[in-house]
Amino acid sequence: MNLDQKMNIEKTLKALHHDAQKDYMRMGKGIVKSIFRPMQPADFKHAYLPISKEQGVHLRELIIENDCKQVVEFGTSFGISTIYLADAVRQTGGKVISTELLKNKAEKASQNIKDAGLNDYVEIKIGDAMETLKDHHTPIDFLFLDGWKDLYLPLFQMLEPHFHSGTLIYADNMDMADTAPYANYIKLKKNRYTTRSIYHGKAFLSLAS
Repeated sequence: MNLDQKMNIEKTLKALHHDAQKDYMRMGKGIVKSIFRPMQPADFKHAYLPISKEQGVHLRELIIENDCKQVVEFGTSFGISTIYLADAVRQTGGKVISTELLKNKAEKASQNIKDAGLNDYVEIKIGDAMETLKDHHTPIDFLFLDGWKDLYLPLFQMLEPHFHSGTLIYADNMDMADTAPYANYIKLKKNRYTTRSIYHGKAFLSLAS
């Protein structure tokens, strides 16, 4: 990778992280709607809901250090996390399969990934991840969970047959109530997963045996 390519990735990420700082304004209407009914993904169709730069760098390091090639992401949003994942698999010779429910987000993410020069390393599946990933059939080296929280457990269980010894699972937002079923499931399966809390207790990193 030449210096210009690296600078292009970092420039794209810097711009996206900067724009994501305005999320509190974009999320206002969605939060108001949640007073009258449960929150829905479409309420936040204009919000990044991103990982931090610190998390992104850590994700990239984990994938490279463990030579992960087949990466699955639940929750593309506008592509910040996907760019970190794609930059990692570019270095390991792998591919990212990412999923996004909302078409407008998937399309914007695709453009952002292209701007970063990483579109050859990513496939984005648009729609309900329980449908778009139900026919997944290849081994998973790294799973990143960062989509709608009440889907963590069913999606994890659906993909679990494709894990192998050494599969890494990074689950974000584990401080949110809707992730509790997933947390309980992981803790009960201590014979299969070694799990530790990371990022100030806001995420779980699990290693399959």
